[in-house]
Amino acid sequence: MKNVDAISYVTLNGKAHIATMNLLKGITLYGEKLISRNGSEYRTWDPFRSKLAAAYINGLEFDFFNVKNILYLGASTGTTVSHLSDIIGYSGKVFAVESSTRVARELISNVSSKRTNVIPIIEDARKPRSYFSIYNKMDLVYCDIAQPDQTTIAIDNCKIYLKEGKPMLLVIKTRSIDVTMSPKNVISQEIKKLECHSFDIKQKIDLAPFDKDHAMIKAIFCPR
Repeated sequence: MKNVDAISYVTLNGKAHIATMNLLKGITLYGEKLISRNGSEYRTWDPFRSKLAAAYINGLEFDFFNVKNILYLGASTGTTVSHLSDIIGYSGKVFAVESSTRVARELISNVSSKRTNVIPIIEDARKPRSYFSIYNKMDLVYCDIAQPDQTTIAIDNCKIYLKEGKPMLLVIKTRSIDVTMSPKNVISQEIKKLECHSFDIKQKIDLAPFDKDHAMIKAIFCPR
């Protein structure tokens, strides 16, 4: 069951930390701290290891309460995936796409084998029609891929899987796109691509100091 307090700030050693309500009490993934509060257990969410946590700290406005199914592109070993698993609870699913079989082994072993709301998909995100385990349209597409065509990959997946009027969260890794162009210009270029493909840009968030030359774009898919 989803809880409105699934994302919260907790105090540890006198400092505030963003955290998610732990779906698996007593179990950690990457050395994060566990904190008990009002009968619930929270996992601290490291913004240096999760761009979504960094975006929240830097002002991302996002309500996960009505999010049930998430398509996550670039799942890696599952750090952020695990926190999204906490947030949506067992009423939802995170379809976690990762192309590297080596990395995916860790995702399966450490995350999806323990969290039944995480469905691993070992496929190339450039081939979205090969995701045979997806059976519903998504409430959110989250993309964190270090490729020059990362925005195009995200757009192609949204056109197939994202519900109309629902959001995409796109991590723009400017140095993966073009090292010769200024990060600011790369971000502007990628935003224009989104706008040309029926996305309404709602937020642009610089992820510094947690990630240099990275931005998070929140956009709503509004096909014409």
